[in-house]
Amino acid sequence: MESEQNMADEPEDAPWLQARRLQRSVRGGTLATLSKGQPFASLVTPGTAHDGAVLMLLSGLSEHTRHLRADPRCSVLIAGAPQSANPQTAPRLTITGLAEPIDDPALKARWLALHPYAQLYAGFGDFGLWRLQPAAAMLVGGFARAFRLKIAEFLPDPAVAAAIAAAEGEIVAHCNADHADAMTAIGAAASGTSGPWRMAGADSDGCDLVLEERVVRAHWRAPVESVDVLRAELIRLARAARGA
Repeated sequence: MESEQNMADEPEDAPWLQARRLQRSVRGGTLATLSKGQPFASLVTPGTAHDGAVLMLLSGLSEHTRHLRADPRCSVLIAGAPQSANPQTAPRLTITGLAEPIDDPALKARWLALHPYAQLYAGFGDFGLWRLQPAAAMLVGGFARAFRLKIAEFLPDPAVAAAIAAAEGEIVAHCNADHADAMTAIGAAASGTSGPWRMAGADSDGCDLVLEERVVRAHWRAPVESVDVLRAELIRLARAARGA
């Protein structure tokens, strides 16, 4: 049976931090919607906005999109890899809230940076971006390790998230233009694969590197509190990757 534990006095890998890292790392999940009271689950490819909202590019022809238009209540399950042959050793995060369609080019660009293969169909007229603002979240860190998360701790600081979102374009362009060797090193260290990795995005919890259609995540040691600290974490990651 899954037991709930208190998050107080946890070290850096506190449940809320594990949950954030899991959410920002995993590229696939399960969306649960409602149709006249009947639950319905389907595969989605979520991304994460700077403020922690779940982003989904959904087809208007799909069942789950029709459900959300009628009833925006939903949940998304994001699961990592199991630690053993027992599937219950996999970390997983359930986020619940209300979903809404959103027309925001910046958020769509961020989602596409995490799912570059979707450029093939993202412009089709029946596809649209949806945003799920977390109202509650629960992390299961493995077998018998469940934590109900406080939303105020789970979500990034709004002011920090906004500042990094405003600076992200400049950070990505600068790193790829002037520090391509560092991006290659960080990407190789995070993925175990050599190649011309490029930065796809950065936020308060880490950065994403892309090689063709593959995207990997590199975490900061802890959530950063400013753009300057983010830059310092990039330098640390690059030095560590080169040393490795």
